[in-house]
Amino acid sequence: MPLKVGVIGAGWMVKYHAEGFRKAGAEIVAVADPAPGAAEKAAKEWGIAGVFMSVEDMLAGVPDLDAVSIIVPNKFHAPLALQCLRAGKHVFCEKPPGLNAGEVAEMVAVSKEVGKTLMFNFNNRARPESQAMKKYVEDGTCGKINSAQAKWIRRTGIPGFGGWFTTKAMAGGGATIDLLHMIDLALYFMGYPEPAHVLANTFNDHITDPGFKGPWGIPDRVGGTTDVENAVHGFVTFKTGQVLTLQVSWAEMVKREEVSVVFQGTKAGGKVERLFGRDGLDDTAIDTCELYVQENGNSVNRSIITEACEDMGRINSAANFIETINGKAAPFNTPEQAHKLMLIIDALYESANTGAPVAV
Repeated sequence: MPLKVGVIGAGWMVKYHAEGFRKAGAEIVAVADPAPGAAEKAAKEWGIAGVFMSVEDMLAGVPDLDAVSIIVPNKFHAPLALQCLRAGKHVFCEKPPGLNAGEVAEMVAVSKEVGKTLMFNFNNRARPESQAMKKYVEDGTCGKINSAQAKWIRRTGIPGFGGWFTTKAMAGGGATIDLLHMIDLALYFMGYPEPAHVLANTFNDHITDPGFKGPWGIPDRVGGTTDVENAVHGFVTFKTGQVLTLQVSWAEMVKREEVSVVFQGTKAGGKVERLFGRDGLDDTAIDTCELYVQENGNSVNRSIITEACEDMGRINSAANFIETINGKAAPFNTPEQAHKLMLIIDALYESANTGAPVAV
């Protein structure tokens, strides 16, 4: 029988979760959202039968749910994931995994205790370019990856002012925790090594300037809180001797939005990159996937051709969750990796606050 999935949160990401779950053969049977009319609207748009105002009502009203997906502000990721895991459901949660590593450690422990799958929507791992590059890494073409550079930078990409995105208590931070995808992707290529030390600085020069607001996100909230950073630059060392440089921003004096991981291996280097013409909104984004090798004394750059993927892997990421539960695919991510990522995010903030390197 098809797996039955319930969705918590009726925002725009429901589109990709629903398409991915259905692509993998699951049924979306319920949606829950406390905002008046939100669940009804999503249910109508995506053909979902069950409509609920609370997670408790959904779990009680559809007791045979197999899994849930969580699409809510960051503050509620861990509490809802723990609630659903303890109710015996598999969980697919939007990024970031939680507000901090402590929350994620509890999620990991509970998922093991109840024997249920816990995965996160690190959708950039599911992009065709990323999966193609991962195969070259795994088959030894690149050798050991010694160093990598992770970058998600925007010039005008602040997602509204005074809402939950810019409120530390709700989001856990600003650009650092919101745009952590390329940090994760670099670690994915590097084999998710154990971090040793982190050195970082954050910047908030533009965080209240409406000239740096992005063309997406949430409406400005007059009188709301804006207490997060607009950019972070950092450096991570690992116990394996590998190193990672990172640059992440919502608002920074750069030419254009860039989403990329570049790495240097002992046998080959590589790059997975997406360039946008406008921050966050551009149907003509340029995707690049390249390998850099030395052959017969020549520097050779190979272009890896993959299928187009406008949704940046979101549909395939959701599908992989269902395929993992059904034993048809290996998971694109694990709870242990999510915990390691959040240890690094925590250390980036701690180093920025203290002005000193942080041992992880």
